[in-house]
Amino acid sequence: MHVPDGFFNAATSISAGVVAAAGVAVCLRGARRELDDRTAPMAGLVAAFIFAVQMLNFPVAAGTSGHLLGGALAAILVGPYTGVLCMTVVLLVQCVFFADGGLTALGINVVIMGMVTVLVGWGLFRLVTRAAKGKAAISAATFLAALVSVPVSALAFSLLFAVGGTAPIDATAVAAAMGGVHVLIGIGEALITTATVGAVLAVRPDLVYGARGLSTPLVLKGADGTTSPVDAAPAARPAARGIRPFLVGGIGVTLVLAGLVSFFASSNPDGLEAVAENKGFLDQATDHLFGSWALADYGDVGGIPVGIAGVVGVGITLIVAGAVAFAARRRSGVGV
Repeated sequence: MHVPDGFFNAATSISAGVVAAAGVAVCLRGARRELDDRTAPMAGLVAAFIFAVQMLNFPVAAGTSGHLLGGALAAILVGPYTGVLCMTVVLLVQCVFFADGGLTALGINVVIMGMVTVLVGWGLFRLVTRAAKGKAAISAATFLAALVSVPVSALAFSLLFAVGGTAPIDATAVAAAMGGVHVLIGIGEALITTATVGAVLAVRPDLVYGARGLSTPLVLKGADGTTSPVDAAPAARPAARGIRPFLVGGIGVTLVLAGLVSFFASSNPDGLEAVAENKGFLDQATDHLFGSWALADYGDVGGIPVGIAGVVGVGITLIVAGAVAFAARRRSGVGV
C-alpha cells in the first residue's frame, strides 16, 4: 500500500508529514518506557523482519496481490511506541534506498501504514487480552488485531484521498474498492502475524511485549490450605540475558526470506496499485527522485537480483532500527 508521489496535493502531503513527525516524536519519548534489555535488541530484528516479509507479495484476487503491513506485529512484539518507530524506519529505508513509496508521500505512508496500523492493532489486542487470558486469547487477539488493522489503514488512505487526492474520483468508490481488497489482504496479514507471534511465544515468550503480565501467576498451596504466589522473575532473568541465540536465529530466518523466498513473490500489482488502475488515477503517480538508483524497485532498475537487494535492505534496516532503539534507550534516564 505504499503511496507514490503524485497521488496527493502539496497541502495534504505536508500536513501528513507534520502529523507523522509529531507522532514519531511522541513515540521516541514513549518508547523509553518500553525499551529494555529485551525490547531494544528485538526492535532491529522486528523492523528487518517486516522489511523482508513486505517483499513477499501473495495473491489475493485475480491479478491482485498483497503484502504484510506489519504494524500490529510490531506493536505486539516490541510495544506500540517502539512499533511505530520500527515501521517508520522500514518505510524510510524503502523510500530512500528502494524508491518504494514517494518522498513527498512519506508522511502519508507513515501515518496510514505505521501509525494507524499500530494504533488499531494494539488497541484491539489489548481489548481482547484484557477480557481473556492465556495463549489462546493471545492468538485470537493477534489474529483480530492484524486482520482489522489492514482495511482500517486502507480506509484511512481513502479518507485522505477524498480530502487531498489529485484525481477527481468518487471518494465512496475508492473507499469501497480499497476496503474490499484490503479485507482479503488483511486475512493474509492475520495469518502471517499470528504465526510469527505464536512462533516467538513458543520459543521465547518473554520476548513478546504484548504477552508480558498476561500469564496466570504460579501459586503454591500449603497443607493447611493457604496459598502464596511464586515470583517467576528470577527464572526469567537468565532467559532475558540469553537473547543472542534467538536474535541470530531470527536474523538468519529474515535473510532467508529476503534473499531466497523473495524470488517467489507475486508480481501482480498490490491492492492500492490495482485500485488506482481500475479507478483511473494510477497515471497521477510521478517519477521517484531516486527511481534511477541501483536498488530502486528492489534491484530491478540496476539489474541486481531481488534476493541480493533484499539482503542489503535487511542489513540497512537492522542497523538503522537498532541504532534508533538503543539511542532512545540511552536517553531513558532523561527527565520528561
